[in-house]
Amino acid sequence: MDATELLTIGQLSTRAGVAASALRFYEDQGLIGPSHRNDAGRRRYTRDTLRRVAFIRSAQRVGLSLEEIGNALATLPDGRTPTPEDWTELSTAWRSRLDERIELLESLRDRLDSCIGCGCLSLERCALYNPDDVAGRLGHGPRYLQGDTSEDAIAGTPRPRRLPRRT
Repeated sequence: MDATELLTIGQLSTRAGVAASALRFYEDQGLIGPSHRNDAGRRRYTRDTLRRVAFIRSAQRVGLSLEEIGNALATLPDGRTPTPEDWTELSTAWRSRLDERIELLESLRDRLDSCIGCGCLSLERCALYNPDDVAGRLGHGPRYLQGDTSEDAIAGTPRPRRLPRRT
C-alpha cells in the first residue's frame, strides 16, 4: 500500500472532526478497520475510513448506540465502507425509530412549560396532572411521555411501551 494514500491519526481526526481518542476507541470496538502501522509503530488509516467515521457519527446523531452501529456495519460484505445505497437501506430501517423520537421530542416541547410528563420535576403544579402520584402506579419514568395517559394512570394499567429500551 502506498504510504501517501494513508492518513495519520491526526489527519483523520482533523478531517473527520473527531478526537484521536475516539478513533482509537472505534478501532478497538471494530467499528473502523484496523490501522496500518508504519515502521515507527504509528497508526495510519486508509482514506475510506473517513466515510466510515462519517457513517458512525451520522448514526450516532440519529440516536443509535455504538452496538447498533456495529451491528449495521457488520451487515456490509467484507467490512467495506457503506455506499450511498447501503446508507439508504440502513436509514430506511431506522425511520420508524426516528419518527418515535420526533414524536417524543414534540410532546416534550409542548409540555415543557407545564409538565415534564410525570417523572416528576414540577411537584407544585403536578397535583393538577398527577394527583397523589397516580402515574407512579404505572411504573418508573416519565409515564405520560412514554405514551401513558391520565386515564391509564387512574385505571392503573400502563400502555405497552412504544420506545425500545436502551441497554
